[in-house]
Amino acid sequence: MRIAEAAFNWGADVALTSTSHCSGTDRIAEVTRDAKQFAFIINIQGDEPLVDPRLIDKIVEKLRSDRAIEIVTSAHRFEHPKDALSPHQVKVVVDLAGTALYFSRAPIPLQRPKSSSVRSAKQKKGHSLSLRHQGIYGFRRNVLLQFVKWKPAPLERAESLEQLRALENGIKVHVLIIAKGSPGIDTLADAEALEKKLARAERRISR
Repeated sequence: MRIAEAAFNWGADVALTSTSHCSGTDRIAEVTRDAKQFAFIINIQGDEPLVDPRLIDKIVEKLRSDRAIEIVTSAHRFEHPKDALSPHQVKVVVDLAGTALYFSRAPIPLQRPKSSSVRSAKQKKGHSLSLRHQGIYGFRRNVLLQFVKWKPAPLERAESLEQLRALENGIKVHVLIIAKGSPGIDTLADAEALEKKLARAERRISR
C-alpha cells in the first residue's frame, strides 16, 4: 500500500494483485488478463527506477515493426569491467541477429587464458564479451499469458532468472543494445546512493 499511495500521488492507475505470486511477471499477467485492449505489455522492474522513457518507446516500436518478435529487452556494455563479475549484475550474450543466447549471474562466456600476441584489443582493455542486462521487458500480450502458464524450468531455477523460462520453452528474446543504461538498484548501498542523488537533484530544482 505504501507503493500504491506513492503512485496515486502522481496520478498513476494502480492495481493490487494476489499475494501468492512468485514474480513481477505473474503480477502483471494477472492485470493483463482483464486488460484485453492492450496488444503490448511493458514490464519495468522496480530495480530500474531511472529507466530512460525513450527506451520504452524503442521497445514498443520494435514490437510494432517486427511481428516475429515476441519478447524484447535491452542491454548495454559494462561501464566498469569489474561489474561483470558481480552476481548482482545480470549478464546476457546475444547472437549476430541480436537474439539472446543466454542470461546469467556469472561471467559469460568463459575467458580462456591467451598469449598477449593473440589477445584482442578489447580483451586487453578489459571489455567483457557479455552485456549488462537491463530490467525492462516488452511482451506481446498472448506470449505473456502463455509464459506464466509454464512452470519454472531447470535453468531458471539454477540462475534465479525468469527470462530463462522463455528460452527454455523456445521463445526468442530480442535484445536492444543501447549505448548506456540506467543504474540498477541491486543492493542496499545502491538504494542509498540513489536516494542521495535524487535528494541533490531535488535541491537543485527547488533553488
